[in-house]
Amino acid sequence: MKAKFLTQDQINEFKECFSLYDRQQKGKIEAGELITVMRCLGSNPTPSEVQRHLLSHSTDVGGELDFSTFLNVMHRQLQQEAPEEEILEAMKMADKEHKGFILASELRAKLTGLGEKLTDREVDELLKEAGVGADGRVHCEQFAKAVTRSSAKR
Repeated sequence: MKAKFLTQDQINEFKECFSLYDRQQKGKIEAGELITVMRCLGSNPTPSEVQRHLLSHSTDVGGELDFSTFLNVMHRQLQQEAPEEEILEAMKMADKEHKGFILASELRAKLTGLGEKLTDREVDELLKEAGVGADGRVHCEQFAKAVTRSSAKR
């Protein structure tokens, strides 16, 4: 997967959230609050992922992170999470004629039969969320966005 660089909008949003937790206005946040700040920004790291990020920057839980370190952590986490891109890639492989959509029946077969198998009910929810057309077409970009939105809500 290609490296994902942060947009100026993301950096601004990250800075705003970071500043809220920079209570002493030293340009640093407490490492213990990293998971909270990351989750505020819509990322969903596990405690062990946060621990790994801290270790990779030689910071312990009692330490602090400056904004540049925080940006590195967020960049790595987003690269790791990047679900929308992964979903799009997988759908494009199924869309052999590059029409921008695949049939719902085709998608269902893949989701219930490969990798982390989903139940029919889970697939029904995803298809409903993505707004499958009456023609049974699942538009790739629309589906990827819907799936990443619904997983962010959980």
